[in-house]
Amino acid sequence: MDNIALIESFGDFKDEKGISKIDLMAIIEDSLKTLLRKRFDSDDHFDVIVNPDKGDFQIFLNKTIVEDDMSEDDDLEIEITEAKKIDPTFEVGEDFTMEIPVAQLGRRNILTLKQILATKLQEHNNAMLYDQFRDRIGEIVIGEIHHIRHKHVILLDDEDNEFILPKENQIPSDFFKKGESIRAIVESVDFKGSKPQIIISRTAPKFLEKLLELEIPEIQDGTIMLKKVVRIPGEKAKIAVDAYDDRIDPVGACVGVKGSRIHGVVRELRNENIDVIQWSKNPEIMIKRALGNITINKIDIEEEAHYAMVHTPVEEISKVIGKQGQNIRLASWLTGYEIDVYRESSEDDDVDLKEFNDDIEQWILDEFYKVGLTTAKSVLDKDTESLLKLVDLEEETIDEVKGILQAEFED
Repeated sequence: MDNIALIESFGDFKDEKGISKIDLMAIIEDSLKTLLRKRFDSDDHFDVIVNPDKGDFQIFLNKTIVEDDMSEDDDLEIEITEAKKIDPTFEVGEDFTMEIPVAQLGRRNILTLKQILATKLQEHNNAMLYDQFRDRIGEIVIGEIHHIRHKHVILLDDEDNEFILPKENQIPSDFFKKGESIRAIVESVDFKGSKPQIIISRTAPKFLEKLLELEIPEIQDGTIMLKKVVRIPGEKAKIAVDAYDDRIDPVGACVGVKGSRIHGVVRELRNENIDVIQWSKNPEIMIKRALGNITINKIDIEEEAHYAMVHTPVEEISKVIGKQGQNIRLASWLTGYEIDVYRESSEDDDVDLKEFNDDIEQWILDEFYKVGLTTAKSVLDKDTESLLKLVDLEEETIDEVKGILQAEFED
């Protein structure tokens, strides 16, 4: 196999992976030197010349001319008589350079060279893939579901690049089918062994940011700024937006008529509830907006500690906290303040028993509901003996419930 044939044997690989001729020649040169080091223990006495324009290469061996019968290593030295047969002007001690045809390396070494080339071409491709997607961290990619496994899903893009979507990076309500195309964001790119592993995510706040950029032109062109995005994937998200121009309503522009602009994003996120609020530098205003449409009587703010105590009527408590604490948690993340709630009540205030389901088991509350006792005061107004006749509960349980209810009005 001559030089040209050896190079052409890798033509398909080059074309498939998009490796330039110059890069391929550099890989061939490195591969040849690797082979020479294996064959001769060193490549110090060899010159490898690669010609990317002609698409060929040459190997030259540099020997030292010595006196006859004085050569100790025929690979590195040549006797003067042999040298003068090629050029009568040669003298002892001069360098003698000769070209080594690839075929002269032997069939086994040529096969070894091909293996080295294949390995280095793959390393080159892996490095290119790593650089390509390292620069795309934080960008949306589209992939087709290839394999669905217990702990992750494997996707392939149009160029057969492999993406890994771990279970923890999937929205809880995500359900995938093989062959389905989905969108996600590139979260990280790291080498696993010699191959780059591209991890993608559908739960990162950045994924929501990028989806909003795609759906809302004003965000894409910079007219509207996304100040901060926080989310509980698949459940609820809050985004704070602002506009450079005071004449623009950033919230209205993001939501659209009847939510038309944000519907696509909500569907992509498996019906994740998205609250859009206008950003404010004023912590008190920002906290009020972050908590939503809720009656707030007063907010005590400790700016250095980034702590806020929100005073709100008892009937608003459930709205402030939200389902499983989601509303107050997201508001804290969005504002950067730890938010606590102070329940303000008057003598006329009463509290629905459902507000106590965090402290009292639901089946116990149901016993009171069955007999029409639906509020805290309706239970407290009756003595324990009367309650024993009404509900199927132990006296000790009733006393515990009354203690919890009474504490509500003593705060």
